[in-house]
Amino acid sequence: MSGSLEFTGERFTPECEREIWYEHYHRYVLAARWCANTRTLDAACGEGYGSALLAQAGASVKGVDISEKAIDHARQRYGHLDGIEFHLSDCTALPFDDNEFDRVVSFETLEHLQEHDMLLAEFRRVLKPDGYLIISSPDKETYSGGQESVNEFHVRELYRDELEELIGRHFPASRLLGQKLMFHSAIWSMEAAERVTLDQVSEGKPVMPAGVTQPPMYYIALCAADLSCLPDLDGRLWLFDDRDESVYQHYHGEVRRNMAAGGIIAGLQKEIEELKAQMAPPALVQKPWWRRFLRKP
Repeated sequence: MSGSLEFTGERFTPECEREIWYEHYHRYVLAARWCANTRTLDAACGEGYGSALLAQAGASVKGVDISEKAIDHARQRYGHLDGIEFHLSDCTALPFDDNEFDRVVSFETLEHLQEHDMLLAEFRRVLKPDGYLIISSPDKETYSGGQESVNEFHVRELYRDELEELIGRHFPASRLLGQKLMFHSAIWSMEAAERVTLDQVSEGKPVMPAGVTQPPMYYIALCAADLSCLPDLDGRLWLFDDRDESVYQHYHGEVRRNMAAGGIIAGLQKEIEELKAQMAPPALVQKPWWRRFLRKP
C-alpha cells in the first residue's frame, strides 16, 4: 500500500478536507450506481481513488492518466483491488479498441486542456453503441465569475451553453445534472425514508443505503382524526435554505479567516524562532585537548 500523493492543487487526493472531498466523492459514488457490472474507463483518473470506488462497487475499471507519477501511485495504492488496472495515457489518444467500454467516466478533465472536441471524439470512439459517458465540468459563470477566483490549473472553462454545444457535436442525446455543495435544512418522511436516494462512503467504499441513515434532530408531526385528512408524503424530501445562502457564505468566511490566521501565526512563530536565535548566548568553543594541556590560548 502506498501513502498519499502530494496535493499540489492540480488534482484531488483523498486526504483533502471540507467541501472539495464531498464534491469529488459524491460524483464517483453516484457514478458507481450506473457503472456496476460494466466495463468502465476512468479517464484522467489522477490519484486513483475514483477508479477504486467504481471497482469496489462492481465495475471492471481501467484508469488512465497522463501523469506517470499519478499512475505509479495509483498502482501502488489501489492495484491490489480486483477488477482494476491503471495505464499511462493521454486521454485524447487512448490505447484501447473501438467500442470497448460500457461507460466512460471523466470528472474535472475538460477544463484542464484545450482540445475539447478531440477528447469527446475519443470517448465516443471507445464507447460501445449502447454505452454512455459521464463527464463533469465547472460552470465558468459560477466557478470563476461567482467566486471571483482563478484556478491556475484550468486551461479552458466553459459556460453552460458552450458545454451543451460541445456535447451535442459528439453525442445526440444527453441529460444535464447540476452539482453544488449547499447548506440545507432537510425534512423527510419517517414512514417512507427508504424512498430518499442517498449515497455515502464508508471505510473507503461506496455504500448505497436504503434511505436516510442520519438520525433526525427534531420530529415534525402532522395530526388529524383520520389519515384521509392528511397529505400524502410519498417518501418526499424537503430542502430549505435562503436565497443568499447565508450559512454557506458564513462558512466560507470562517474558512478564509482561519486560513489568514494560520498564515499570521506561522509568520509570528518564525519571528519568535529568529529572536530566540539572536538572544541565545554564543556557543562555547572547546579548545583542543593539547592546547588545554599546554595552557596555550
